[in-house]
Amino acid sequence: MACHSTGAAGAPKLGDVAGWADRIAKGLDKLYSSGINGLSGTGMIAKGGCMNCSDEEVSAAVDYMVDASQ
Repeated sequence: MACHSTGAAGAPKLGDVAGWADRIAKGLDKLYSSGINGLSGTGMIAKGGCMNCSDEEVSAAVDYMVDASQ
């Protein structure tokens, strides 16, 4: 949440409906993949840097951010 709470490295902030709209439109599978694997060419690193987090935990975090940003 360090990046998504502050907008660091261009991350859409939690609750920013406009900032999340295009990402959400791509679908949850794409968001899960980006969260788990990172997104080349952006500040989104694999698992948000939480290498101890499971894929399921990262997906749950994505769900939380999407739900709060629609």
